Order: sequence, then structure tokens, then C-alpha cells
Amino acid sequence: MKTFMSDDFLLNSDTAQKLYNNYAKDCPIVDYHCHIDPMDIALDVHFENITQVWLKADHYKWRLMRAAGVDEKYITGNASDRGKFLAWAGVLGKAVGNPLYHWSHLELRRFFNYEGALSEKTADEVWQITEDMLKSPGFGARDLINRMNVEILCTTDDPADDLNWHQQISLDPTFTPRVLPTFRPDRAIDIEKSDFIEYIATLEDICQTKIRGLSDLMRVLRMRMDFFAQTGCRLADHGMENLVFEKADLPAAGKALEKRLAGSYASISDIEVNQYKTALLLFCAKAYQELGWTMQLHFGCRRNINQSEFRKLGANTGFDCITGGSFVTPLVNFLNELEPENKLPRMIVYSLNPNDNPLIDTVLAAFQKGPVAGKLQHGSAWWFNDHLEGIRDHLLTLSGQSYLPSFIGMLTDSRSFLSYPRHEYFRRILCDLLGQMVEDGLFPNDTELLGSIVRDICYHNAARLFQ
Repeated sequence: MKTFMSDDFLLNSDTAQKLYNNYAKDCPIVDYHCHIDPMDIALDVHFENITQVWLKADHYKWRLMRAAGVDEKYITGNASDRGKFLAWAGVLGKAVGNPLYHWSHLELRRFFNYEGALSEKTADEVWQITEDMLKSPGFGARDLINRMNVEILCTTDDPADDLNWHQQISLDPTFTPRVLPTFRPDRAIDIEKSDFIEYIATLEDICQTKIRGLSDLMRVLRMRMDFFAQTGCRLADHGMENLVFEKADLPAAGKALEKRLAGSYASISDIEVNQYKTALLLFCAKAYQELGWTMQLHFGCRRNINQSEFRKLGANTGFDCITGGSFVTPLVNFLNELEPENKLPRMIVYSLNPNDNPLIDTVLAAFQKGPVAGKLQHGSAWWFNDHLEGIRDHLLTLSGQSYLPSFIGMLTDSRSFLSYPRHEYFRRILCDLLGQMVEDGLFPNDTELLGSIVRDICYHNAARLFQ
């Protein structure tokens, strides 16, 4: 019987252990997609207790607590921080098979040197240990980032953001990790949302430009892209439930926007909405290619499906789910529109639906083109899929249909400063998978060659892709 979470955790062969310890373990982290608030880094926020840094904004944990029957008072409600932590400890102690069990214990080990298992029995002990350490020197937000050897951290930012906090961070020579903004223009594209008109007014104020039609909006968005680029941005991110493609000339594509700006949405057809969204996605992709950015497309998630709880608690509180949809034709048409003009940017495509893995891999493989290895990436298994089986399945499909050595590795997609051991979790699974291939005679026992592949996936490929 193996010891729980020993040094060889998830590393089931000698080859896997060598690959992890000699090549993966000490690689710097490029966290190219997260939701950490840059203000917390700029102000070097210190947390009074583990609830504030661990549970406050983590809807992964909230979903698990609800499934275990915990009252909302102890999740997003007005219970004390200690009460919320005790409720979480009681749930986690029995969460066999859930990735949160592994993540949480890796985090307790890496940040607080706690080698035990968190449960109802040990909750008081862990609360006291972590509270004492968080109040001691060396546990501010910046210290937590430095402790995990984070080299680059990419936040998620609205085009209307003034990026003041990013600018403050960049001016401090004592903090060496690079904190870069990511351009996330969803609110400008989601014309069907109730706050769309309000958001357009915000863009008008920021750029001192009246938006009367699609060409005006594109000009404003490009102004914001240039501003983001000056602040170090290298990535854009587009999230949608389903990818759409409905090509039209600019006047036809702008009809939906003109009607919406005139105060009418009911009269906008689905075709007009899709024409508008397609025009903006194509415009953005071409601009990103000119700027040398990487474009992220992620889909396959239906958000806020529990309308009653959404009205009470708002978005990003744990009421989303995986959805299915036909994305292959829209994605193929999108790529075909950009490729002949050499306007196809570096791109990362994700779906929350694991059934989409081979579809994504085979589509992207048809559009790969030098001299950039892995110019089009199948994004890491994440959100509902970043568990042991999900990560392995993603890697196996990627290796079977594409070129695994060019993969850019893991991301946190998190709002917590304690989430960086997710990169360790991924690296251990990666090394175990490659090690097993060697043990099974599927690949030569060339540790140096495999080690270079591991280092590329864990660090170098992301650093190269984002320049």
C-alpha cells in the first residue's frame, strides 16, 4: 500500500519519478490564464486566515459544499470565517475521488508544510497552523506568488479597465514576476445581454468616441488593444457558450448593433446577431495577429443555469455546467476565413466538454503551419476536467492526434493565490503518463530526450508562444 501523497504521489514508475524530480519539479510557472485581482498584488494584500485566501472566491469548493448538503450560510453567507472553514474541512475529509482533495492537500503542503489530512477531526489544528503562518512575515500575496516560482501571471481584464494596478506592479523593481493583462472583450460581443447598452456607453466615455455603428466600435476596441499592448498584454480571451460563424459584409453585420443602439433588441434576428458576433471575432483575430498576441477561444459552458440562485448570488458562484454544441463547422469556417490572408493569430482553443477533445485536435491539426511549433493549441483540461482522468485523457488525445512536445501545459483558471500547486498536479500526471509509455516499451528509455519534452511542456513552450 502506498502512503498518501508521498514524494512519489501519482508517479508510478522509476522513469516517471526521474522525469518529475529532474526536469519538471523546478520549472518556473507561466500561469497564462487566471482570475486573480491585480489590485491584490499591487497592494500586496495580507490575509487574516485561510478562509479569506482559500474559500472566499472559489466556486469549485462552493459547488462541492452544496453537493454535500452544507447550508449556504457557510458558503457565501454570513457565517464566520472559522465556521466556513470548519464546514469545508468536514466536506473535504470525505471527498474521495474529487480533484479538490488532491489540490487542497498539495496546497496545505506547499504553503503551510502541513503533511496530514484535512478533515473534521483535524480542522481546528489546521485552522490554527494556517492562521499563525498567514499572520507572520512572508505570507502576503506577493510572497505566495514568489513561493511557487511564478514567472508570468496573466490576469483577465475588461477592455474598459484602466490597468492602473498592472502599471503600479510593473513599476516596482522588487517584485520580479511579470503580471500581464489579458484582453477579454466578451461584453462588447454579447449583444444579447441586458447590460450591453450600458457597456457601450462605458467604452464611449473611456475613448471619448461616439459609437454609432460597427466601424466605430471596432475603432474603439482597437484603441483599447493598443493601450493593453503598451501595458504588456500578450493574450486575448473570448468565452462563449457556443461558437458561431455567420459571414456578412460590414453593413449587414452591423445591422444588429444599429438596432440595439436604437433601443430595440426584439427585432434583431438570430442571423443578425451571429453576423455581428462573427464580424467582431474576425476583426479581433486579425488585430491580434498584427499585435503578435495569442487568441483564446473557449466554449462548451452554459452559465448560471440555476436562475433562482443566480438572482440571489450573481455570476461566478458555481451554477454553470458543461454543454454540447456543434462547433466544428463554425471553427473550420473561422479558421478558413483567416488562413488565406495570413491573418490567423496564435490560438488556444478549449471546450469544457471532454467529448470534444478529438474534434478539436483534428481540426487544429489541419491548420498548423510553421515556423511556429504549436501555433494552434488545444488548451489544457480545465474547470470541470482538470482531474486525474480528465488531464490524462486530454494528453492522450493530444498525443494521438497532434504533437504533444509543442503543448503549452497547465493553467490555474483560479481566483486564489493558493492554486499554483495545480501546475504540480498536472506535471506529475504528465510525467507518469510519459514514464508509463517507457515502461510499456512504447517509447525508448531516453531520459534526456523525454526530459527536454517535459521542460518544454511545463515551461518553455508557453514562454515561447507568448513571446
